[in-house]
Amino acid sequence: MSRPVTGLSPTQQVGFGKYVLYFLELGTIGFGGPIATVGYMQRDLVEQRRWMAKEDLLDGIALGQTMPGPLAAQVAMWVGYLQRGAMGALGTAAAFIAPSFLMVLGVGWIYVRFQGLPAVQSLFYGISPAVIAIIVLAAWKLARLTDARDARLWIISALVGLVTAVTGTEVALLIIAAGLVILIWDAPPTPMPWSRVGPSIVAPLQGMSLVGSLASASLLLALFLFFLKAGAFIFGSGLAIVPFLRQGVVIENHWLTERQFLDAVAVGLITPGPVVITAVFIGYVVAGLPGAVVSAVGIFTPIYLGVVIPGRWFIRHRQDRWVRAFVAGATAGAAGAIAGATVVLARGAIVDLPTTLIAASSIGYLWRFKFKLKEPALIFATGALGLALHGV
Repeated sequence: MSRPVTGLSPTQQVGFGKYVLYFLELGTIGFGGPIATVGYMQRDLVEQRRWMAKEDLLDGIALGQTMPGPLAAQVAMWVGYLQRGAMGALGTAAAFIAPSFLMVLGVGWIYVRFQGLPAVQSLFYGISPAVIAIIVLAAWKLARLTDARDARLWIISALVGLVTAVTGTEVALLIIAAGLVILIWDAPPTPMPWSRVGPSIVAPLQGMSLVGSLASASLLLALFLFFLKAGAFIFGSGLAIVPFLRQGVVIENHWLTERQFLDAVAVGLITPGPVVITAVFIGYVVAGLPGAVVSAVGIFTPIYLGVVIPGRWFIRHRQDRWVRAFVAGATAGAAGAIAGATVVLARGAIVDLPTTLIAASSIGYLWRFKFKLKEPALIFATGALGLALHGV
C-alpha cells in the first residue's frame, strides 16, 4: 500500500477508502458553494473526525488560491494528494465530482427533452438566500480559522473583502499580494525557493493557450478547449468563472441563449459540489453526453494539474519561514475574497422582503441546529418555499 506524501501530519492514520467515501458523501450533500464546502471539510476532517491537521487543510487552501480553478475541488484534490500522491488526488476528485456530474446530466436530459426548466427560477428564488446564509456562516468560520488572533491578517482579510465587494470580482493578484506582504513582514527577502516552482506552474498554462487556434476543428474540440482555458485562467470560485463563461458561451460562440445560460448557472448553484459543474450542463445542452464529458475533462484537467504539479514542492518547503509567511497572508486574503464574494452574491439573491426573511431565518436555523443534513434539508425546504411564493 502506498504511503501518504511526505510532509503529511495527520492526527490519526485513516484508510484511503474512507477519504473516498467521505468525498463521495460531500459531493452528494455539499451545498453552498466553495467556501461552504471547504468549511464542511474543516469541520469534518479537522475538528470532528481529526483525520488531518489544521495546518494541512490551510496549506491546501493557500495552494488553491494561487492555482486556477474552484477552491472546493482544489482542496478535495489536495487532501487526496497528501494521502496517495497524484492518484490520490484523482481518487478524491472523482468521488467529489461524480455525484454532481450525474445530477447535472439528469437535469440536462430533462431540460433538453422538455425544452427548458420553467421551475428553476422559482426554485432559485427560494434557494438563493438560503445559500447566502450557508456561505455567510462558513465564511465566518473559515476567517476565524485562518486569521486566528493576528490583527494583520484580519486587516488583510477586510481590505481584500472590500475590494472584492466593490469590484464584484475576485482579484487573484490581491491574494498573492497579501501573501507577499506577510512574507516581507515576517521573513525579509533573501534568496528564496519560490523561484523553483514558478516554471512548473506557468509552463502548463502557457501551453494551454497555444491550442486555442484548434477550436474550430469540431464542436467537441471547441467545447474541450474552451473549458480547458476556463479551468486554466480563472481563479477563485464560481463567482469569478461565471462572467468568463457567459462571454464565451453566449456572446462569442453562441452556444446558448442568455436565458439558457442563466438556467445553466442556476443548475450549477442548486446542485451540490463545485459550481463549475455548470460546464457539464452547458456541454450536455450543446452536444449531448459526449459534450458533457469533454466539458468536464476540460474544466477539471488544469485544476488537477495545478494541485499535483507544485504539490510535492509545496510540501517539501512548507515549513520554510518564507512559505509559512506567504501561506498566512494568502489564506487571509482568500478569506477576505470569499467574504466580499458573499456580499456580491447577496445583491442578486436577496431582492425583496420574502428573500430577506428567508436569508435571516436560514442563518438562525443553521446557527441553532447541529444535525448532519441540515444544509440539504434547508435547500429543499427553501426551494419548495420559492415555488409557493414565486409560482412556477
